[in-house]
Amino acid sequence: ARMGLPALALLLTGGFLHTQASPSARSFQLDYEHNCFRKDGSPFRYISGSIHYARVPRPAWRDRLLKMYMSGLSTVQVYVPWNYHETLPGVYDFTGNQDVEAFLDLTAELGLLVILRPGPYICAEWEMGGLPAWLLWKPDIVLRTSDPAYLAAVDSWLHVLLPKIKPRLYQQGGNIISVQVENEYGSYYACDYGYLQHLLGSFRALLGSEVLLFTTDSTGAEELRCGTLQGLYATVDFGPGSNVTEAFGAQRHVEPKGPLVNSEYYTGWLDYWGEAHASTSTAWVARGLEDMLQLGASINMQYMFHGGTNFAYWSGADYKDQYKPVTTSYDYDAPLSEAGDPTEKLFAIRTVISKFQPLPVGPMPPATPKYAYGSVALQKYADLLDVLDVLCPSGPIQSQFPLTFEALKQAYGFMVYRTQLPWDVPDPATLGAPPHSICDRGYVMLQKEYQGTLERDGQTTLHVMGRAGDILDLLLENMGRISFGANTSDFKGLLGNLSLNSRPLSNWLIYPLAIDTAVQHGWPQAALPKSSSGGRVGPAFYTGTFETPGIAWDTFVKFPGWSKGLLWINGFNLGRYWTRRGPQQTLFVPGSVLHVGRPNNITVLELEEAPPTPLLLFLDQPLYNRTLGCSTTE
Repeated sequence: ARMGLPALALLLTGGFLHTQASPSARSFQLDYEHNCFRKDGSPFRYISGSIHYARVPRPAWRDRLLKMYMSGLSTVQVYVPWNYHETLPGVYDFTGNQDVEAFLDLTAELGLLVILRPGPYICAEWEMGGLPAWLLWKPDIVLRTSDPAYLAAVDSWLHVLLPKIKPRLYQQGGNIISVQVENEYGSYYACDYGYLQHLLGSFRALLGSEVLLFTTDSTGAEELRCGTLQGLYATVDFGPGSNVTEAFGAQRHVEPKGPLVNSEYYTGWLDYWGEAHASTSTAWVARGLEDMLQLGASINMQYMFHGGTNFAYWSGADYKDQYKPVTTSYDYDAPLSEAGDPTEKLFAIRTVISKFQPLPVGPMPPATPKYAYGSVALQKYADLLDVLDVLCPSGPIQSQFPLTFEALKQAYGFMVYRTQLPWDVPDPATLGAPPHSICDRGYVMLQKEYQGTLERDGQTTLHVMGRAGDILDLLLENMGRISFGANTSDFKGLLGNLSLNSRPLSNWLIYPLAIDTAVQHGWPQAALPKSSSGGRVGPAFYTGTFETPGIAWDTFVKFPGWSKGLLWINGFNLGRYWTRRGPQQTLFVPGSVLHVGRPNNITVLELEEAPPTPLLLFLDQPLYNRTLGCSTTE
């Protein structure tokens, strides 16, 4: 007879059935008769949490994973962002922070099992959902479908990645118990079963017939219809506000038998620029977790157990009636904070877990030490337009009409579009862009004087005056490609032509900027000083140095009076700040990027307006919603 849920819960709560399996008979399987997983022949239920190695500095990996283990988790769920590793077609990086094999080996060393989610699409509020921007070099490519160009790129990537994964599968002596195929595919418009079938064939060919492959979708009937496929075990995702019985009932509709699985239990939520800092009630999260565990379900706490940080340009965006870019902080109001510190929520979750299985012996590792290094004065180095020779050493591209980032093979960051006023404009004229053509923010300068900003789904016109031949510059910022919520490819740059009083402008010089390359090679500190205007308005670089008092601890940088821009310390891109829009008011600085015994070089690119006295303030805690700590709203 099929085991009922209460009986299964008792079986799992009481520990494990001690059916001994020989070392050579390692297995992780579905038991459709008893509605559970079986690990080495014994009933098994996992309690898992998600961590994104790409959002955590490598020196902190061990600390974060150990805290997850000490929280009572048996398993961690791990995404692999394709674009983090294949930066250009056929160019791969698995070194340093991109060393996913080292990360997986560390999870095994600490006694954690792994649920791997290698995509190829992952969402994760990550730039383009993990898909490489170079896919858009073919403008008509149809992503996440059976489009031959897309499948060729996917197959090439999987043939590089999955052979690294296979020896780490549980059946091969490793710790990866299951592998997800695609990600919430039912939420995508295409509903292309041929695509899922192709992925299933590729995963089976490269990983073997024994590994447990699964899908994850929300509980809607349409999502489960389009996101599931025979041969892939269907799991669901839902948060603490959901009716657990109804949610698992949706899974039962597509998987009448087998283990109940919530692959994404939402412990918190993300922040968007310009909206309040999100938080989710600890009591609410704990109650939902306990309800699911009482049913014998396997659970992964995603989004998130530890969120981390969207360093550099890796933050994505959602599209919900408008473009919504994600903040640099990926704190997520998660059980482990952005800096990796245990929270009240973590201890509440740990208490719930202790009711169902023994906790590891020993104390929870403490919060990492923080240091408030105080204020650091900066000096203006140069206006951005005065250093185009450094930032674009190959010179501009000439084009009658604007070209996108993708057309010029510029993945991230910034480009400058330059033209001249074709006639005298003695009275204010309307400089405008077609709808949805500014992707994503354009900083307008006329004769190097800042005029204002054009914005996607926001202000798309400015009034300007000038003379024929005056130079008009538009610095275009990519704020992150859409990772969820839209069904079209998210091209960047100036997608349509600017017009002056409705008359199109033409004859453009386009400068793709390699700012990070310059900064990583010591610019501007290693360069000769520039004689630049002393003005505070418009895109400009600021520099400074500070020394640590013999320690390199984590810290948070506040930007008093600054507007919007990016911060580098010692060449490391710490991401975007946007104090004028919020909610995030500080950037997390891992101690591992700081020097001890020699100066730390600071570079700031301010895009709109710097304060009269440019300085940064190093704190020992973050600020959200312009108040210390997390928002109190729930």
